[in-house]
Amino acid sequence: MSVNIDSRVVPPGNDDLVDAAWQLKEEINRQEGVLKQRRNFFSDAFRRSTVHCYVQEGELVGFAAVRRDGYILFLAVSPKLRGEGIGKQLIARVAADNDTITCHARTSNENALQFYEHLGFEIKRRIDDYYEDGGDAYYLKLGSDVGITDKISDLMRR
Repeated sequence: MSVNIDSRVVPPGNDDLVDAAWQLKEEINRQEGVLKQRRNFFSDAFRRSTVHCYVQEGELVGFAAVRRDGYILFLAVSPKLRGEGIGKQLIARVAADNDTITCHARTSNENALQFYEHLGFEIKRRIDDYYEDGGDAYYLKLGSDVGITDKISDLMRR
């Protein structure tokens, strides 16, 4: 990961960077057709979460919004910085605070599925019509019985 990227944590109840996160999410939505949440849903979920953020030269370039139970509501990395380790670092930050990490990913989102599977997430089940637009999802899990801290530490060494 580039040395000129700063990390920040936005605690629950705070809306710092919510507009920047919305803009990043919308950029990804326009380019890839994923992250299709409505603004009010997104903003409310952001404010209820702990949000791990990476900022480069004043611009939000990645974030993970996480519930207290380790469920990732949103994970987004700027398309221009993918492959730089930002996504792995975000997952590692979440793993430091949780015994397990779970999330949903669209069955059609090959980039996300490859990313999560590379990190050791397992598909636990498929949920038809999960998303508001009728899209299907996989429920993914990392942790508990697999030693999440060791797994993430090993991954970060690669």
